[in-house]
Amino acid sequence: MIGVIETDGECVEWAFPAEPDAVRTARHAVRGTLRDWGLESVGDVTVLLVSELVTNSLRYASGPIGVRLVRRHQATDLSAPAPALLVEVSDPLPDPPRERVAGSDDEGGRGLHLVAVSAQRWGTRHGKSGKTVWFELALPGE
Repeated sequence: MIGVIETDGECVEWAFPAEPDAVRTARHAVRGTLRDWGLESVGDVTVLLVSELVTNSLRYASGPIGVRLVRRHQATDLSAPAPALLVEVSDPLPDPPRERVAGSDDEGGRGLHLVAVSAQRWGTRHGKSGKTVWFELALPGE
């Protein structure tokens, strides 16, 4: 792990080198933060999806891989979003990932499909350098 870039109670961000142990290190960092925030109920799915996205970054991009978690609380305003966990995985490759249908014998190709069926919302966006794949998970009422 290159290090924690930002820790502000409700937001944490890391940068990992593009090395094979980045996936394991990211999983541990995310699970620890969710435990600290009392969000174990979304721990397994969050860790699974982060693993898939960091693996994609390792497979297709070189350079640091960023992981960011943002915990959003429900505001008193009815138009405000419901409690949610926003998760972002960034890498220097500018090309957005493509969701594809994996064949029954394919070794890969299921990561974005898992994100699409598990998250309440997901997407990609271009950054200053590279791209970010993000997803949002509903949190139990707070």
